[in-house]
Amino acid sequence: MLHTTKGIVIHQFKYGEKSVIAKIYTEKFGLQSYIINGVRSKKSTNKFAYLQPLSLVEINAYHKENKGLQHLKSIKLDVPFQYIPFDVYKGSIAFFVAEVIYKTIKEEEANSALFNFLYNSVQVLDTTTKNHANFHVYFLTLFAKYLGFPPQSTAVETTKTVYFDLQEGMFCLIKPFHQAYLETEASLVLSTILQTHYYEIETKIISGKLRTTLLQGLLDYYKIHAVNFDTLKTKEVLEELFV
Repeated sequence: MLHTTKGIVIHQFKYGEKSVIAKIYTEKFGLQSYIINGVRSKKSTNKFAYLQPLSLVEINAYHKENKGLQHLKSIKLDVPFQYIPFDVYKGSIAFFVAEVIYKTIKEEEANSALFNFLYNSVQVLDTTTKNHANFHVYFLTLFAKYLGFPPQSTAVETTKTVYFDLQEGMFCLIKPFHQAYLETEASLVLSTILQTHYYEIETKIISGKLRTTLLQGLLDYYKIHAVNFDTLKTKEVLEELFV
């Protein structure tokens, strides 16, 4: 049966001489793999541009239950990007976010809350004009909720010494006996992000050193709580760009 659904392009790779297989997180069917024929031919350059990481698209596709590879009939942009394809910094963040999604989401079923969060997140990345260097830190913090291991979101007093325990996913006043925790400065920033969502991303200034600490801490948090979450290829690029 032919279905129309919104989707977020996560990953694509070559299939044969002129086709690709694209991983698209869809509104109706969750994560699906679609074969797209002829997309790599000279006549289909526009269609290939739609398959860049995090592109927001609308697709017409044949969907069969319990089938590993679906057939896509047509694809078009749903919300065209304004800045991501033309900004090396935002483009690098988009590759990073797409890799995180690729390594964490496996479900082939609809999840409206998760889809709406991701769809909104991509638009925030595209349209944010200030301090977008902090976006990936915000994204990792907030995305964890939808993966089933949300950090404790209780407000933390800024006057107290506090630590975020990566193993327990909670803030504590006593330094954990293990090494998997964030120091006070990073923990306070994490607490602020949990309380504000994306709303303060343009006004929150985070130093390059602290952002690097938060990024590594959050990736360690994912390694502890997400299944088969290993080293990201895009991490080093972000650290070089956002020092």
